[in-house]
Formats: sequence, C-alpha cells, structure tokens
Amino acid sequence: MILDYPTLKLIWWLLVGVLLIGFAIMDGHDMGVGTLLPFVGRNDTERRVVINTVGPHWDGNQVWFITGGGAIFAAWPIVYATAFSGFYWAMLAVLWALFFRPVGFDYRSKIHNAAWRSTWDWGLFVGGFVPPVIFGVAFGNLLQGVPFHFDDSLVPYYTGSFWQLLNPFALLCGVVSSAMVTLQGAVYLMHRTEGEVYERTRKAMLGAGLVLLAGFTVAGVWVQEIPGYVIAGAIDPSALPNPQAKEVVREAGAWMANYRDLPATLLIPVLAYLGAAAAVWLAWRGRTLAAFVASSLGIVGVIGTAGVSMFPFVMPSITVPDASLTVWDAVSSHRTLAIMFWATLIFMPLIVLYTGWAYKVMAGKVTAAYVRENEHSAY
Repeated sequence: MILDYPTLKLIWWLLVGVLLIGFAIMDGHDMGVGTLLPFVGRNDTERRVVINTVGPHWDGNQVWFITGGGAIFAAWPIVYATAFSGFYWAMLAVLWALFFRPVGFDYRSKIHNAAWRSTWDWGLFVGGFVPPVIFGVAFGNLLQGVPFHFDDSLVPYYTGSFWQLLNPFALLCGVVSSAMVTLQGAVYLMHRTEGEVYERTRKAMLGAGLVLLAGFTVAGVWVQEIPGYVIAGAIDPSALPNPQAKEVVREAGAWMANYRDLPATLLIPVLAYLGAAAAVWLAWRGRTLAAFVASSLGIVGVIGTAGVSMFPFVMPSITVPDASLTVWDAVSSHRTLAIMFWATLIFMPLIVLYTGWAYKVMAGKVTAAYVRENEHSAY
C-alpha cells in the first residue's frame, strides 16, 4: 500500500517531530547530566559517579541525533540545505562542542592527574550545555523568520550573520531549551544516584524546573507579539514541491492561529506545563522514575508547541516571505517519502527495543563503592 502524497507529507512532519523529541529525551538527559557534572560532583569520585550514570548509554543515544539529521536531509532536503547555509557557524559550534564528549567519556579517567580530569569535566559540561542552547536559539530564529531567499535555480542564499542569530528572543528560547534538558538530566541523575550527589542534584532540578516554566511562559507571551506567517489563498498539498509557488504574508499573532482554529491543540502547551511541573513535584518527593516520564512528556509539550505554532511552516523567510519553506513544498518526492516511511516502521521499533533492553540491563544506582571497586573499568 502506497499512501497518497499529502498524507506522507504530513506523516513526515510528525515523524521528524518524533525524532527531535526522541533526541531531546534520550540524548537530552545525558547532555543534562553533563551540564550538571561540575556542580553536583564536588570531588573526583563523585564526578565519576555522575559520569557513570550515562557513560554506558550516551553513544547509543546519539542514534536519535544522527537519525533526526538524516531524516531532515532525506525528507526535507531544501530545509537541510537552507539551514546549513544559514546556521552554518551555529552548526559548527554544536559539532565542536560535541567533540568533547567521546574523548571526555572514554579518556577522562584513564590518567590519574587532577588537572587532566578537571579539564575533561568542563569539556563534558561544554558538550552538554552548548548544543541545547544553540538548538533553542535556532528554534527562536525560526519563529521570527530567517533571512534567506532563493535564486532561479532554487539555490538558497542566507543574508544574515551569526551574530544576528543571537537576538533576545532567540536567546530566551536557548534558555528554555537548556533548562528543559537540564531538568531531564537532573531527574535521571537523581534516579541513578544517592547521598550528597542526589541532594545537590535535587536542588539543581528544582532550579531548572522553575527556569523552564518561567522561560516557557515569557516566550509564550512574547511570541504572540512576533509577526507570524500565513499562506494567502489556497495551496494544493498534492502539488510537486516548489517553495516559490505561493504567496505568504506576515501578520501579528499569526503563530496563534492554529490554536484558535483547532482548540484541541491547546493541549500541547498545557502538556508542557503539566509535564514540567509534575516532574519537579514527583522528583522532589523522591519518585524519580515517574518524574522522568513526566519530564519527557514536558519535552513533548515544549517541542510540540513550537511545531503546532508554526505549522505548516518549517523555515519561514523574513527576507522574502514567499520563499518560506513549508510541510507541503519543502519535501522529497512521493516515492522517497514512501520508502522512508516503511523503513522507519521497521527500524524505529528496533531502536526503541534495544535502547529499552540496554537501560534495563544497566539499571540501578551508581555509587562511590561501585566506582572504587571498578577503578580501571568504570568511566
């Protein structure tokens, strides 16, 4: 059975969202742990405890990052090309930050030298803190519109600069993204540790949760004042992709239109609030596994809110609004989307199954005694 083209376009908008959420939940919690590492671990043993909570899993969680990037490349090739043109230095900053992680995890404890280990502790902090901030900044710029246009051959041209990306609203989105990931990492770290590390993480969890809730609220109020994008007239979802074959106008409050037209979508931002608040409350009471589930639902709400607000836009253009990329005109061919859809139905469950099995096998508390007993094999 081959699904029709408009349905596949919509399905791939949802699947890309699922992959981004999977990345934020799975790779996000070990990035959150990296962000907390220098602050909740006060000595070498405590920091090794923190590292070993995510050490066996972090590289497996990178599958979500790689798969998400691959899916955008295959399903939305014009978005991929335009984003890497406009966000080139930002993407490089993410990659440079990520370079610290494999070396930090694998070599940090190989040498008994305080300066060496402290350096890689901060390297792991950079690898955990910088990517979520930049991803949040990217979403903030998408909501405001990105300065790009196409030539007659559909070659994208970015007319802004790296420093333009660091505007106040985008930085606020970066704070929200970092707080979201830090809360996820803190809840996971509480679930895997005890003693002083647990207590310090508990306080950090509360701070991250409050920052997330406050930042998400301020961003929600602010985005209502940002001119959004609307497609003027009718659009044919089954038409062949052509980003310039439409008329787009900017209107104040346009990012709220989907919530007005379909009130059920208001459940998405409500989920963000309920998930984050429940995660803080449950974790504070020591119910860390339930808190991790709640925090994950909060992530679904936060990312889902951005997706629902912008739909059907994926990458709006502030320079030439008609060149804005949408779910309907920035996609690959019908056959490509169909092949990828069936491949995803096969392989995504396998990823979920082996990830769940790995976490089950390596479940339990990581303690200082465990680190001392496995001095040469532990991270």
